Amino acid sequence: MNKPNKIVLAYSGGLDTSVILAWLIETYEAPVVAFCADLGQGEELDPVDGKARAGGACAVYIDDLREEFVRDFVFPVFRASAVYEHTYLLGTSIARPLIAKRQIEIARKEGADAVSHGATGKGNDQVRFELAFYALQPDVQVIAPWRTWDLNSRTKLIEYAESKGIPVPVTREKPYSMDRNLLHISFEGGILEDPWQEPYEDMFMLSVSPEKAPDKPEYIEIDFQGGDPVRIDGEELSPANLLARLNEVGGKHGIGRVDLVENRFVGMKSRGVYETPGGTIWHAAHRGLESLTLDREVMHLRDSMMPRYAEMVYYGYWFAPEREMLQAAIDESQKVVNGTVRMKLYKGSASVVGRKSDQSLYNPEVATFEEDEVYRQSDAEGFIRLNALRLRIRATVAGQGS
Repeated sequence: MNKPNKIVLAYSGGLDTSVILAWLIETYEAPVVAFCADLGQGEELDPVDGKARAGGACAVYIDDLREEFVRDFVFPVFRASAVYEHTYLLGTSIARPLIAKRQIEIARKEGADAVSHGATGKGNDQVRFELAFYALQPDVQVIAPWRTWDLNSRTKLIEYAESKGIPVPVTREKPYSMDRNLLHISFEGGILEDPWQEPYEDMFMLSVSPEKAPDKPEYIEIDFQGGDPVRIDGEELSPANLLARLNEVGGKHGIGRVDLVENRFVGMKSRGVYETPGGTIWHAAHRGLESLTLDREVMHLRDSMMPRYAEMVYYGYWFAPEREMLQAAIDESQKVVNGTVRMKLYKGSASVVGRKSDQSLYNPEVATFEEDEVYRQSDAEGFIRLNALRLRIRATVAGQGS
């Protein structure tokens, strides 16, 4: 690896990147720019600038990317109704390409020829970051400390931080890692590495437990245009503010907690615990409106492609041509997903209890069980006999051979 002239580090102020900042300066004797993306971490960002400068960063960027994050990354994924392994709403996965994109932009601005990240050599994030780096800047030098240094455990990182006097928000008692943005917060490591161990209640940050949620349900209405939410209870909100509002109301009702063992891209299984209150409400509402407005075959075709699309996002192929091709087809399907969904929020559940749209394909005159003049029930006989023809032929042949 060539000695870099300047490095841009994706920096959060947490254990890993706090140690990496000091290690990069010590190892490469090059100036390091610390970049932190504001994706909705809130008060967690307050000490970042001071910590980075105290750690030796030659410059610090803390960029507010909240609106871009929701508008250009979360919106497309939710238009696709993408869920990884039927459970995970891709909260960490979809943040990585945006962070990488801005990191490359800063590297160009600063004249840096190298970028670095704090992802481990076992996880998905190393792939997500680096696929994006190379897609956007093919000749960039990537430094991944976890793949080269001898600080190969969180315990060693804590010891290193203590020896260097680096303050970090992780203790030996609570060594699990957290990743937070407007869409969710994730927890991994520490006690969670035992899949039999129930998460501690005091770990959760965005939601109350369903048992402690209000005993009375709350109803909200979400308006969609082109598959994207635009209003809550008639109030138009920006993408980031809308998601923040959904997080607030969803967290109050204990919605969006997920505990799963997932399959990482590198081949191993890992246990993650997630809080996605707003996204859980949004996803359910979107599917509810699609049931009213999407043609059956369009919906089934889109849904058949969603496991593959979700894998693309989870694996880090956001800037890949296959994801862009699928996205174009998905966005075309969403042009008719306009209308309003009424949601009932109660003790951990987000249920669709009403939906309406000017582009609804639901025709009560056809669907009714009462007498109608639109649908001739006698037509069903020929429809069934034609669809049964191959089954009848198969049964006849089988009978002849018995």
